[in-house]
Amino acid sequence: MTYTVKAVSEIAGVSVRTLHHYDHIGLLRPAQRGFSGYRLYTEEDLERLQQVLFFRELGFGLHEIKEIIDRPDFDRRKALLKHKELLLERRERLTRLVQLVDRTLEAMEEGVEMDEREMFEGFDQERLEEEARQRWGGTEEFEESIRRTRSYTKVDWAAIQEEGKEVLQGIASLTDRAPSDPEVQQWIGRHHKHINDRFYRCSLKVYRGLGDLYVEDERFKAFFERIKPGMAWFMRDAMHAYCDRLEGE
Repeated sequence: MTYTVKAVSEIAGVSVRTLHHYDHIGLLRPAQRGFSGYRLYTEEDLERLQQVLFFRELGFGLHEIKEIIDRPDFDRRKALLKHKELLLERRERLTRLVQLVDRTLEAMEEGVEMDEREMFEGFDQERLEEEARQRWGGTEEFEESIRRTRSYTKVDWAAIQEEGKEVLQGIASLTDRAPSDPEVQQWIGRHHKHINDRFYRCSLKVYRGLGDLYVEDERFKAFFERIKPGMAWFMRDAMHAYCDRLEGE
C-alpha cells in the first residue's frame, strides 16, 4: 500500500512542508513516485518516519538522526527499546515535578513553609547540568552571555530588542514557505548573527539544539506561538535546514 504526502501528513501529524524538507535533505525520501512526480510513501517509509519522530521527541537534530538510521547496523527494535527507556525516564521526572508543584501549592494554600529539602525534590540539577554540557558542548556560551548582557545599558537593550523583533517578524511573514526557502534562510542567518553578535558565540551545534529547545521548552514554544501559530516548529525546521546547509559546505 502506498500513501500520498497529504495522507502521511494527516496520519503522522507532520506538515507537508516538513515532509518535503525531509525529502530534500535525504532524511525521508519516498520509495516511489507516481504520475507527474507525486511522492508515494510505503509502509517502510512510515516506519522510518516513526523513527525520525521518536528521535526528534528526544531532542536529536535532523543531521544526527539521518546518520543514526542510515547506519548498516541500525536495529529498529533496539532503537524502539531505547526510546521507551528514555521516554519512561522523562515521564518519571515530569511526574516528580508535577507532584512537587502540587505540594508547593498545598503549602501555599495552608500558609505553611515547606522544608528546604522538600522544596527541591524532583529537581535533579546535577543531571540536568550534565545533560546540558553534553548537548550544548559546555557552558561557555551561557557564561559569555551573562558577561555580555551585564554590560548592556538601557539604550543597548532597546536596540537589541528592536533588532530581534525585526528578525522574528521577518521570519513570521514567511512561514507559508518551506523552511529551506532562500529568503527564509536569509532571515535565519540574521537570527543566528543576532545571537552571535549580541549574546554569545553560537556554534552550529548549539544553534541546532536551540531550535529543538524552541519546540521542547513550553516557555519558548508559547513565546513563538504568540507571534504566529506554528512558528516554533517552523523556526526549528528552518534552523535545522540552516545548520544542515552550512555543515555540508
